[in-house]
Amino acid sequence: MEINGGVCNSGDKSQREAEVEGEASFLSSNVLLNHTGEVTLTLNSDGLSWEALDSSDNCGSTCLGIKFVPKITTQTTTELQFSDIYAVELIHGGMIQESISTSAGECFFGNDSHDSEMNHFRVHSFQKSLSQPCLWVLAVYTFGHKDLQTCQMWVNKINDSLNKEFGRPKNLLVFVHPMSGKANGLRTWETVAPIFSRAKINTKVIVTQRAGHAFDVMTSTTNEELNSYDGAVGVGGDGFFNEILNGYLCSRHKAPFPPVPSDFLDALGNNGSSLVHDPAGAGSGTDNEESYPLLPSLAHNELGFSHLDQEIKYPLPNQRFRFGIIPAGSTDAIVICTTGARDPITSALHIVLGKRVCLDVAQVVRWKTTSTSKVEPCVRYAASFAGYGFYGDVITESEKYRWMGPKRYDYAGTKVFLRHRSYEAEVAYLEVESDKSNSIPDASGMFDKVRNLKRKKSERIICRVNCNVCNTKPVYSSARSSPATPYTLPQETRWLKSKGQFLSVGAALMSNRNERAPDGLVADAHLSDGFLHLLLIKDCPSALYLWHLTQLARKGGNPLNFDFVEHHKTPAFTFTSFGNESVWNLDGELFEAHKLSAQVFRGLVCLFASGPEV
Repeated sequence: MEINGGVCNSGDKSQREAEVEGEASFLSSNVLLNHTGEVTLTLNSDGLSWEALDSSDNCGSTCLGIKFVPKITTQTTTELQFSDIYAVELIHGGMIQESISTSAGECFFGNDSHDSEMNHFRVHSFQKSLSQPCLWVLAVYTFGHKDLQTCQMWVNKINDSLNKEFGRPKNLLVFVHPMSGKANGLRTWETVAPIFSRAKINTKVIVTQRAGHAFDVMTSTTNEELNSYDGAVGVGGDGFFNEILNGYLCSRHKAPFPPVPSDFLDALGNNGSSLVHDPAGAGSGTDNEESYPLLPSLAHNELGFSHLDQEIKYPLPNQRFRFGIIPAGSTDAIVICTTGARDPITSALHIVLGKRVCLDVAQVVRWKTTSTSKVEPCVRYAASFAGYGFYGDVITESEKYRWMGPKRYDYAGTKVFLRHRSYEAEVAYLEVESDKSNSIPDASGMFDKVRNLKRKKSERIICRVNCNVCNTKPVYSSARSSPATPYTLPQETRWLKSKGQFLSVGAALMSNRNERAPDGLVADAHLSDGFLHLLLIKDCPSALYLWHLTQLARKGGNPLNFDFVEHHKTPAFTFTSFGNESVWNLDGELFEAHKLSAQVFRGLVCLFASGPEV
């Protein structure tokens, strides 16, 4: 939906511009606004506002005994904040459209002013849908004046104010997945590209030609070149975003590995440095010259797990670098959780307006030993979800039916459900009892009291715009400004185990709301609180499992309120499978792992988004 604009006719009106000492410039002119008529337009430090001038035409008129009443305008907006304006443009001359308030006499007998040319300037903004506040629709307000210099003055003033808006991107690297979702990635980009053009954002567009293309580009791009961009935008689904994110982090994120599954300690021996993340050995090189400090030793707790005993910095090459997603996938859960709407226009507006929200990221490591008994870790990152068993089987099965589009997930899900296959595994997770200060999670996982919760709906705190949970500043374990790891906290920690037959093992970093699960896997999961939600679905009769799945698919359901469901909030966990194996699903991407460990880094990356309204 776009509120389009022409301009109504008017004679020259007074206009003034005054500079008030110590205050922002003030500008006011009488201009014409489409579908409204003559208005007094005012610019101040916050934005634009206008007020319609009194006119007898607005009350209707009579012609040949017929009463003509103007249509009621649907454009009720009378002010715009600069933070909601993304572009302004000047249009030279051209024939004007008549105002809806034009009198019947003018319509019948004509008016010379209607034949004159008028100059226009258009202000591009958005409006929120009344029924869906998270859905933003384009709005164009077109103002007119006969004097070209007056219009140019307004354009210059508005542009000066827009240039002062903090955080708006100027240069973006855009990846387009042409086969994403219903193979409409290119069409989706063509729909939103004019928004970026109007906002005067330079975009380098790369249409991917194969799987892994975006990963390779992000990995091979030097930090110097990457710093020339304000962010990277992916036009595709969750899996495509995962590919871009991994290309960015795998060669640049310097941090210790998460804990190793207990039966790997014998293979590691006493050489603690083998757990250090060496970016050069993880696949791709990096241009960051800062050397990574080796860890001197590892300490082991009563369950045989390792933890790190010193703080580690993990700087990224560009702290202002953000990611954007234009939804064109099959589920688009990340977009829904970060903007509230699965809509390309809404996402594009979030990007051009420079919105910002931080996102937790899980570092996932696959452990295996080589023929020489050397431990060989493989690192991947997930931003929304990691799932094993049912979730991995569905994504594996769905790959056979890509020609079906998004419907392949329903078909594959039904087939996997009917198989009712469970997998033997052992999962260990870190439980942390917070100190008396109830400190909030830090950048890699500090958090409040962790419980195995089956909470009532009234206790849920849903993540939304300006979320208090996500925005609470972390409390670090020392005076140093560098974030701490989850294992260096001045708190009592312990590891707990769960072993048995599981239909699925899931780790959610956000609620993962989507069209098939309106409340998501965990309704009150937050975008940036340093937690992942570990969901262990034990083997149970098919009827009970179906009940659980139907609760997921129902808005207001409670899928966690079952005896066979374990729910743990944790910053880290390890996983070991036995016997028949499934595959892991990381944000929609396949990842095979017999032994795996994961940890959360709070707010590791930022998105061009503001969080959902509701």
